[in-house]
Amino acid sequence: MTRSLPRPVTALLRIALLALIFPATQAQAQDHLTVMLDWFVNPDHAPIVIAQENGYFADQGLEVETIAPADPSDPPKMVAAGQADIAVSYQPQLHLQVAEGLPLIRVGTLVATPLNCLLVMDDGPIKTLADLKGRKIGFSVGGVEDALLSAMLARAGLSLDDVTLVNVNFSLAPALMSGQVDAVIGAYRNFELNQMEIEGRPGRCFYLEENGIPAYDELIYEANPDRMDTDRIARFLAATELATQFIVNHPEEAWEIFSSTAKELQDELNAKAWADTWPRFALTPAGLDAGRYARFEAFLSQAGLVDGTRPVSQLAIDVGAQ
Repeated sequence: MTRSLPRPVTALLRIALLALIFPATQAQAQDHLTVMLDWFVNPDHAPIVIAQENGYFADQGLEVETIAPADPSDPPKMVAAGQADIAVSYQPQLHLQVAEGLPLIRVGTLVATPLNCLLVMDDGPIKTLADLKGRKIGFSVGGVEDALLSAMLARAGLSLDDVTLVNVNFSLAPALMSGQVDAVIGAYRNFELNQMEIEGRPGRCFYLEENGIPAYDELIYEANPDRMDTDRIARFLAATELATQFIVNHPEEAWEIFSSTAKELQDELNAKAWADTWPRFALTPAGLDAGRYARFEAFLSQAGLVDGTRPVSQLAIDVGAQ
């Protein structure tokens, strides 16, 4: 007579056999997310990089793939088309994209203050906004930047007719330092200002939010509301929140971790940009200030860049409340 094994032992053997056949159990599987950056990796993206390096994504059961685009206008389009899960983009552009019918919505915030500014030479003739009359102003992207500049000029009793706009094709600081233009709009206070200081030609910013522009989130996370997995996105935001807390608590250690990920990050410009960037990260990436989005939507409508206004629910959500 064959002697049977006790049931507990049989169960253990069955589990062991299954583990040999299927070593990667469902609990160990990582959910994949593709994140399209807005540009090449730089200190603006530190919470994403630190979340990756410190294992916060893995702790959330996520495998996050980050991709730098060839064209910074591509990420929102790719997310809208279902070719990526999340795009790092800009709140001002989000309003225009939604008004144009793209299926996009803000699901989180990366940089919670404007970075854009109107930049002039520190030792130049532009001391006040009124001094821009008759001057040349360089820009890279039309549309929103025209509206921002127009609102700032209005504070000084000027209009776009009082200045000459020059497209400098993303060569903002060089165009200003060479004298091609007298000011530039679209320069980032954490990069172009430091670039000019390093080159011995200090600049000075007129800050948008101090000159008539509603405060907005510079960098946000966008998703396609018809395709997004809110659970995965919520876990992504939880990981980047932990990363932001780590950065704020340990900025020097975080810089060492961040800069060690790529040799091109280990230079003076990125080190200076780091110091000017990390205090601006959203401490609660999932948190939504609905009033901020309503005010900027109204601003763009008044500027004629969007027809009417959309409710905040069509522009931004708090995934934790879904």
